[in-house]
Amino acid sequence: MTEEVRVRYAPSPTGHLHIGNARTALFNYLYAKHFDGKFIIRIEDTDDKRNVAGGEESQLMFLKWLGIEWDEGADIGGDYGPYRQMERLDLYNKYVDQLLERGLAYKCYMTEEELEAEREEQRAKGQVPKYSGAHANLTAEEIDQFEKEGRKPSIRMRVPANQTYTFHDLVRGNITFESSDFGDWVIVKKNGIPTYNFAVAIDDYLMKITHVLRGEEHISNTPKQMMVYDALGWTAPTFGHMTLILNEERKKLSKRDQHILQFIEQYRNLGYLPEALFNFITLLGWSPVGEEEIFDKETLIKIFDPERLSTSAAIFDRHKLKWMNNEYIKAADLSTVIDLAMPHLIEAGKLPENMSDEEREWAEKVISLYREQLRYGAEIVELTELFFNEEINYDEGAMDVLQEEQVPEVLQVFADKLIHLDDFTAASIKSQIKATQKETGHRGKKLFMPIRVATTGQTHGPELPMAIELLGKKVILARLDKVLKQLGA
Repeated sequence: MTEEVRVRYAPSPTGHLHIGNARTALFNYLYAKHFDGKFIIRIEDTDDKRNVAGGEESQLMFLKWLGIEWDEGADIGGDYGPYRQMERLDLYNKYVDQLLERGLAYKCYMTEEELEAEREEQRAKGQVPKYSGAHANLTAEEIDQFEKEGRKPSIRMRVPANQTYTFHDLVRGNITFESSDFGDWVIVKKNGIPTYNFAVAIDDYLMKITHVLRGEEHISNTPKQMMVYDALGWTAPTFGHMTLILNEERKKLSKRDQHILQFIEQYRNLGYLPEALFNFITLLGWSPVGEEEIFDKETLIKIFDPERLSTSAAIFDRHKLKWMNNEYIKAADLSTVIDLAMPHLIEAGKLPENMSDEEREWAEKVISLYREQLRYGAEIVELTELFFNEEINYDEGAMDVLQEEQVPEVLQVFADKLIHLDDFTAASIKSQIKATQKETGHRGKKLFMPIRVATTGQTHGPELPMAIELLGKKVILARLDKVLKQLGA
């Protein structure tokens, strides 16, 4: 590309970082880095009624957690600031005045009640509601009268008649709108704050944004922004509108959907790795060449090709995310896995907050047992239940194992060998299992399954000798004794 690529992610500080917004940020970031361009964060805070305290900080914090860095923004500055819209009002007013002077915009004094009445009348006639242009050509006397009444005007863009707006979308190809689809629309509200479509167009031009990648819900906004560009004699950026994200039932991902966690913060709190989430979100509406799905950030930057942005809706597959996170956990350093899982055992009351060195070492060994199967940090609480329950409740499968003919002999011999075992380590325990096999003649499932069920209460689980070591000699002998008594041995 001959010109420097400049893209932006422009969140509103109205809440936490949503999956859909994170994808928008991520695709813009990858696009910029792939083409050696600049990635800008701009805060669109003009909707003060919806802004929440800490909203901006939360957005930025979780972008950083995901591994997304930016070149310019409100927190780090840059050559094209300010980077918060409410700090740019003077800039917008300059262009509003130009449009008013040239008759390309005008003041509208209609009240909300009058506008609603107009819309109701249009609906009654089976028409699509749009502004009629009732105040498009007010006389000086009419304006003076409205001012005396104390009416506050909004400012509307005068939509050109009989004009076709066509833009080439990076994802969808050519898209066309007719100006007749739009009524004269508000560019400045009665409170003096610019509307989204006006402010965005001004900002993108002044910040030299070359490409705008965003969700498909913004397609209908594009012609309004093109009107601003045309009116001011500017060239519009290249637009690309990403497809919707659907849930597994093929319905639009909604913030009210209780089946899928919606916010990046929730995944961090559950113990997902940011690298896994970065990888997973990248594949929501974009696909690489080939079958490989696990990529680090540097590789994704290198292979990101906007030509491979999908024209079909992306499906948010929870099971795939868990699988992918498990792949990252298996590849991570053990210390990372421990840091991911330990807080959940503490929060669940399984471990004390202030552990002794001995307690911490034991806990780390327990966590390491489940590294291969752990899909996210919080899952460690359920997986390690056998190490924290005093009583075992045997399910039907476990009881079937314990009813087998050889079980009393296997458990009695194994218990006898453990009683005299001073070195209660996994290696020594493994030796005693082999000794039990030699003495009883039972091997394979006939040997291992009764021992596993009696000592852990489970028919499958982590490495058995290490699990027995971590449960401790006292607990294991008590469990074996209890089972043998139940079996009448």
